[in-house]
Amino acid sequence: MTSAAATVDETTASAPARRPVEWIFACWLIAAGIIGEIAAFALTVEKFHLLQNPDAQLSCNVSVFVQCSANLDSWQGSVFGFPNPIVGLVCWMAPIVVGVSLLAGVRFPRWYWIVFNAGVAGAMVFVLWLAYQSIFDLLTLCPYCVLTWAVTYPTFFAVTFRNMGEGVFGAGARRAGRALLPWVAPISIVLLLVVFVIAQSRFPVIQSLF
Repeated sequence: MTSAAATVDETTASAPARRPVEWIFACWLIAAGIIGEIAAFALTVEKFHLLQNPDAQLSCNVSVFVQCSANLDSWQGSVFGFPNPIVGLVCWMAPIVVGVSLLAGVRFPRWYWIVFNAGVAGAMVFVLWLAYQSIFDLLTLCPYCVLTWAVTYPTFFAVTFRNMGEGVFGAGARRAGRALLPWVAPISIVLLLVVFVIAQSRFPVIQSLF
């Protein structure tokens, strides 16, 4: 019994202590994934409503300029031949799985983080393109789409800066990654505000809400 207890103590002592930032990062991935899933599910349900009744008044149609009907009915809403929300339902599971795995103490290899970062970068490019199409072509802001953008931006920056700080992209990026990681929230907020300002300059978003 004494030997077994000593072995357990030695194993525990030799295990690397998890830093608070790792817990915060993992929890954010889980939260972002859940929020993304909720937005994707809501849009999927609204798409079903439109398919059943093209004249249906959707819950996300707040005004002429703040709505999701135009987005869901457009070709941009089905880029891959099926509704975009289905992509979200599948892909937002990835951050949840990674976050839960990190909380469970799983240590992923470098190639895994590179692949995950590439996926998040692809999501970032996709939502920026969708934002451009929504603002400059459709002249609308879809509430659930904006919710998706709001979690995609910080997720991309958090994953990228975290990987830079952990040396995933080489030792030379460590210092920059660790310096940028605390700025994930401010950078994301500024980017989201820029999107809103551009949208407001194109059509009366705020005025249409009153």
